[in-house]
Amino acid sequence: MGLEQSAEEVDGAFLREGLKGLSFENAFGGATSFLRRRYSRDLKGVDLAVTGVPFDQAVTHRTGTRFGPRAIREASSLQPCDWPFGWGFSPLEEFAIVDYGDLAFDYARIAAFPAALSAHVGTILDAGAGTLTLGGDHYITLPILRAHAERFGPVGVIQFDAHSDLWPDDDMARIDHGTMMYKAVRAGYVDPARSVQIGIRTDCEDYLGIRAITAPEVHERGPRAIAAEVRAIAGDGPSYLSFDIDALDPAFAPGTGTPVWGGLASWQAAAILRDLAGVRLTGGDVVEVSPPYDTTGATAIAAAHVATEIMCLWCWTRR
Repeated sequence: MGLEQSAEEVDGAFLREGLKGLSFENAFGGATSFLRRRYSRDLKGVDLAVTGVPFDQAVTHRTGTRFGPRAIREASSLQPCDWPFGWGFSPLEEFAIVDYGDLAFDYARIAAFPAALSAHVGTILDAGAGTLTLGGDHYITLPILRAHAERFGPVGVIQFDAHSDLWPDDDMARIDHGTMMYKAVRAGYVDPARSVQIGIRTDCEDYLGIRAITAPEVHERGPRAIAAEVRAIAGDGPSYLSFDIDALDPAFAPGTGTPVWGGLASWQAAAILRDLAGVRLTGGDVVEVSPPYDTTGATAIAAAHVATEIMCLWCWTRR
């Protein structure tokens, strides 16, 4: 099993000697790094870096996603002792994965935020590691996509979401989570022909060439058929996966800024994600987790599972 720590040892986030291996710590104690990975800004030998972006100043309604990264990390402590269900391999033992900590930025200088985030992600990519980002509102995906596109060329995007985020907005200086995908396409960061949106249940006049799979279509066709279509659209090129937690129905993820009924069940999202194995991800993110609107913590738990699945997808093609 690659056990590196005894049951008596704690705080592997700081004391872990190697970057690989499972962690066996009390879920209610110790530092809550993502899946108990070691906190480190040293990217030497790192395969995948998890980073948080506690930014929610682009929302159109309810703030609170600045607390998302912390909540997702805490929720992830519930599942570090097991191999991810259904994958048949142990990414934490096979790959060097670190928690890179959060992006530091001046909350009062919002205009400087996009460049700071692109540079932050670019540093990780330039070191040869992949990125897994914990948000934050969905605007953060735009600067992240810029960093990926600058290194890999236009990427296909697999977006789980209730909203298309394609509302027209040609002012690139505006920071708005509802227009980030529109700007990403217009800026050339995204290849629309290799992009797909899953779980959509709000109107959009122009999808800019992106395939939109509505939530009712997922319910009618089933996860396996949806995943097969997504794999075909993504093809063999580089892809980026962005999961807005409001893709899930509010019954499963109430803690988000703009909940919309009729969404995906958690089991549907899990089945689709697992059936995407083989898609060549350059990175991914989980966004729009707003803990103040969910006293149960269920939304953060769902997000931690999604992040784990993205980690597995990233690792799968590199085994």
